[in-house]
Amino acid sequence: MTGMGRSSEYSPLFETKRSKGRVMRRSFATSFFVSICFIWIYRFIHLPGEVGKWAWLGLLGSELWFGLYWLLTQALRWNLVFRRPFTNKLSRSYENKLPRVDIFVCTADPEIEPPMMVINTMLSVMAYDYPLEKLSVYLSDDGGSEITFYSLLEASTFAKHWIPFCKRFQVEPRAPASYFNSINVSEAYANKPDHAKELATIKKLYDEMERRIEEATKLGRVPKEARLKHKGFSFWDSYSSPRDHDTILQILLHKKDPNNSKDVDGFVMPTLVYLAREKRHQYPHNFKAGAMNSLLRVSSNISNGRIILNLDCDMYSNNSQSVRDALCFFMDEEKGHEIAFVQFPQNFENVTKNDLYSNAVLSISEVEFHGADGYGGPLYIGTGCFHKRDSLLGMKFSDQYRNDWNSSESGQFIEASLQELEDKSKALASCTYEENTQWGKEIGLKYGCPVEDVITGLSIQCQGWKSVYYNPPRKAFLGVAPTTLLQALVQHKRWSEGDFQILLSKYSPAWYAHGRISLGLQMGYCRYCLWAPNSLAVLYYSIIPSIYLLKGIPLFPKMSSPWFIPFAYVILGETTYDLVEFLLSGGTFQGWWNDLRIWLYKRTSSYLFAFIDTILKLLGFTDSAFTITAKVVDEDVSKRYEKEIMEFGASSPMFTILATLALLNLFCFLSVLKDTVLREDGFGACEKMVLQVLLCGFLVLINLPLYQGLFLRKDKGKLPSSLAIKSTALALSVFVSFKALY
Repeated sequence: MTGMGRSSEYSPLFETKRSKGRVMRRSFATSFFVSICFIWIYRFIHLPGEVGKWAWLGLLGSELWFGLYWLLTQALRWNLVFRRPFTNKLSRSYENKLPRVDIFVCTADPEIEPPMMVINTMLSVMAYDYPLEKLSVYLSDDGGSEITFYSLLEASTFAKHWIPFCKRFQVEPRAPASYFNSINVSEAYANKPDHAKELATIKKLYDEMERRIEEATKLGRVPKEARLKHKGFSFWDSYSSPRDHDTILQILLHKKDPNNSKDVDGFVMPTLVYLAREKRHQYPHNFKAGAMNSLLRVSSNISNGRIILNLDCDMYSNNSQSVRDALCFFMDEEKGHEIAFVQFPQNFENVTKNDLYSNAVLSISEVEFHGADGYGGPLYIGTGCFHKRDSLLGMKFSDQYRNDWNSSESGQFIEASLQELEDKSKALASCTYEENTQWGKEIGLKYGCPVEDVITGLSIQCQGWKSVYYNPPRKAFLGVAPTTLLQALVQHKRWSEGDFQILLSKYSPAWYAHGRISLGLQMGYCRYCLWAPNSLAVLYYSIIPSIYLLKGIPLFPKMSSPWFIPFAYVILGETTYDLVEFLLSGGTFQGWWNDLRIWLYKRTSSYLFAFIDTILKLLGFTDSAFTITAKVVDEDVSKRYEKEIMEFGASSPMFTILATLALLNLFCFLSVLKDTVLREDGFGACEKMVLQVLLCGFLVLINLPLYQGLFLRKDKGKLPSSLAIKSTALALSVFVSFKALY
């Protein structure tokens, strides 16, 4: 691009502030690391004889791992920064130069991603507070569903009423379902009859649209009269299956169709496009990354927006100013040219008060990503992210690169008719288009990894670009979080498996990123990429200290020993720090306890299976698969979730491991209590192993919901009886075998 010199009256469009309490935080981290070193020294110089030797060495290995991993986590807490955009300055200086923005929404399965949820997301972004003639919204339907197409067609008609309504009354949020749920329709605008009448009218239109879509979804077919009204349905006449069909591309709203591109007030609406890329069994479709790359090519032909917003279909816009917020970073004269993407946090509207499944991941969204921003930018997490198109297309950053917001923005075939635009764009979404090209390698999102977003963001940053993390007071996007434990664990398995694959790939932050990004950011990436192997040390610590209690073999210093101090400092210090950080991030005490429980469950199930599957894949035994988290929730499950009752309800290998570990620790703890009470020297022996007893007791206490699910609950959310029998038998066999062994 041609350069554009810095204005002599430069006024920044955003500010960056460093976090408070840095000296205190760094001082604590230093003292904490000194204690960790003392623990390592203790392990080395107090190696026991034959009894307990191998368990001792295993603990040494685990503690070495924990200490080194802790260092990686501190990299993301060493240099926190916070951003604030100045949208008022943006409007004053650039209102007439605002760039085109293309919005990509991806859906893949209408059965687990309901069409009504998808179109609420679409409507929320179509109604952004932004020049609508510069806004283009694309829906990628990898399910190739005519029900989804029908729903989008209905939404395009409703949008002609919804968008003017949002403008007139400054509606927030602009997803209709969420807005109507947040107000009382009969009481809203009670003192303004005209406004109340408009609200009632728009609500009626929405309800009618919802009824039609729900009926079509339930029947599994589009009404005959609707099929006859729109030519787009003819594409399904030759449709075979979601994995075998031609490209289906329809431009539903566009300024080239003046009779259908304006709202009820006569203003131009955003461009709206439906795309179901071609799929054939013999060609890999590369999951979401393939869908995004098809959208990149198709959009370059239709709207060619310089800025791209990527959203999951369940992440509706909760703030109509988000586009302007992001542009403050991109359009800043001094720093904007080096920013490749602006990442917003992933927030959820259905998180319970105490966040039962730790879906909010507060430590990441409220702390660690701010720390990554201090070293050059956060990770790209696949949704809620604004990209500069140039960086997504593989352009390397150079100091000569400058944003020229005065240059014209037009698609290659902007003079073509709508029919020509559609015909020429279809070829860009064909199965064969990417053959013998760099798409998925050097251009677009990267292929071959379950977390294509993270590896793509890392690659972009290694090209010299920076990114920005913006966590606004009003959340920019809200999605749907898992409402069962199994859904949450499966989701984390996919994330940790993908991250571990990145570590072992040619794009590993350990070597590929070395020298290309800052050391702090490199350590931050490694912290997430090591989630899966982290399971081994946690699993060891969850088993060995407890079973060695059975024969009174101490693995930690006794309370009267000076070596007890560093262990106590690490335990109390980490617990206190973690609790304070969690509370300051907006959590509750019960939420912190739930977070600890899910931390344990993820590391002894999700991450363990991710580690095993990754190793098997490297050995050629399995292939990667993309798992979609279901967004459809059973009513009974929802009620238990709202009451914060943990949902099991299914038999899973993950639950078998969790239940077996919980029962094994329970048996060990009860055995120790019995010995303490019945033996004359029971309390003295217990003093020698106080840390082991506390660790075992903690594991029992945190697993109370598991015990309830195994033996006490009668509802459908309990653990199956067959799993209870199996896990009890496994735990008892380990318990009895170890007692007999010694």
